[in-house]
Amino acid sequence: MRLGLAMGYGGEPIERLLPVIRHAERIGVDSVWSVEEYGPDAVSVLGYLAAVTERIELGTAIMQIPARTPAATAMTAMTLDVLSHGRFVLGLGLSVPWIVEGWHGRPYERPLRRTREYVEIVRRIIAHEERVRYDGEIYPLPYTGPGSTGRARPIRADMTPLRPYLPIYLAAIGPHNLTLTGELADGWLPGMYAPEHEAALCAPLDEGIARAGRSAADVKICPILYVAQAPTVEEGRDKLRPLYAHLIGAAAPGVRNTYADVVAQMGYEGAAHDVRKHFADGDKAAATMAVPDRLLEEVALLGPLGAITDRLAAWRESRVDTVILLDRDTGLLEAARAAL
Repeated sequence: MRLGLAMGYGGEPIERLLPVIRHAERIGVDSVWSVEEYGPDAVSVLGYLAAVTERIELGTAIMQIPARTPAATAMTAMTLDVLSHGRFVLGLGLSVPWIVEGWHGRPYERPLRRTREYVEIVRRIIAHEERVRYDGEIYPLPYTGPGSTGRARPIRADMTPLRPYLPIYLAAIGPHNLTLTGELADGWLPGMYAPEHEAALCAPLDEGIARAGRSAADVKICPILYVAQAPTVEEGRDKLRPLYAHLIGAAAPGVRNTYADVVAQMGYEGAAHDVRKHFADGDKAAATMAVPDRLLEEVALLGPLGAITDRLAAWRESRVDTVILLDRDTGLLEAARAAL
């Protein structure tokens, strides 16, 4: 099993982050992943790291699909791959409605169709075989619809990619999105995962893999795990309980909470219902207390260092290719590297 590091970069001076990345590369951590919400972007910091690292893979987890056209993403991916000498992994995702509509000013609509078209166009551009034509419902290339000048023509990228095929990972939570991931992607970045429940969690993924005539080995599973080091497991659980209460309980009109669905898939349907009810009632304290202890222990790493490394044994026996730790403690990285 491989080990990754999620930076959780918050735009602070890079001098605070760089020693952790260099240490991770030195001890054999396989990959480092940038995140993107509505602060620092996922791209710029990787361009910097491409120049100051030599071996470690550089991935985005994720670049938001609604924030960029497919062509802009393809250009960025090819550039980062050149700058890193072939170490770039393109992680993409739809983000969430309140960010897409509130920050990017785009409608959160037709997510499956949007993802399919986006990935297919990015692949065609990077393949660099011909001028790109795409008869898309959302991303037609060239565009000839309302407002067009009528002078558009197909275009081929004005650079030769270092690799004509770059790995594309998708962040997917809902079952239909996950089935699409099994069809199209080289990797899956799960929003929530547990080795004990991977048969249920991976069923939609495997459906897509079978539909495309692929094998399970074609799609690498790479979850990002929250880490809460603490003197006891109980204290570690308490650190993470409010976060998971929010993930499970958050609601918006007309938007399905897929995290709650995943928790139900794991067998915690009653607890998910309770968390959501308390959240809807405005009782966040009760919602927090309704998050099951066992769930937290299954989906996260928490407690003293020994308990965390012991827990990694279960992950090592799972289908997961890479566990990506959202933490900056170099001692934890060393212990995890040894455990895996």
